[in-house]
Amino acid sequence: MTFGFAPSAATSLTGSADSANHLARMLQLEEWAAAEIPLLRNPREIVSGLHSRHRPTPETAVVAVLDHEERLAASASFVPRAAPVDGWEFRNALLAHLRRVIPHDLRRRTPIRTAVLLYCREGDERWTQEDGAWMWGLRDACTLHGLRCGAYITLTRGGWQVLGEGRGGRRPNSVSPPADLAETAMEPAPSPAGGGGGAAEALRRTAAR
Repeated sequence: MTFGFAPSAATSLTGSADSANHLARMLQLEEWAAAEIPLLRNPREIVSGLHSRHRPTPETAVVAVLDHEERLAASASFVPRAAPVDGWEFRNALLAHLRRVIPHDLRRRTPIRTAVLLYCREGDERWTQEDGAWMWGLRDACTLHGLRCGAYITLTRGGWQVLGEGRGGRRPNSVSPPADLAETAMEPAPSPAGGGGGAAEALRRTAAR
């Protein structure tokens, strides 16, 4: 005779609640497409510039802040810790890196800077639940840092794709060598008067690999 323990009702309820919370902290592709995310004028330039600066490999996230002229103000790359896919965890990681590289804009009535996220992953360009969790995390992190929520871009072996827009390209991709940074047209924003970040901070790269 074999004896065992059946899961208690409390355990089952807890598991169901956790699962429901994870699903609530992700955005479906249709929700993201309907959120009026500002379009990038030149997404290829943004992707190529970030690819050259950060050289992402699969599971690397690159968050970048663009000024009103779509010039790079700051960026950071990191590999999220191994954990269940959860927008709340992604939001916290994005917010932590944003706080390290650029001051918040919470005092402004209307955000003038925009955060975009490039995520290098395996698979193809189709939306996944992980993408949905990153979308939720990016939107929430932008709200908490006083930024506009910008594009979410995936980088895979097949190329790059701006999810929700249908724009993409074959290069760069997750296995292509990065172009020389001098060859990309993505220029950093000039240092703001009175400090608040300088060229060194604008080009700062934080990586947790």
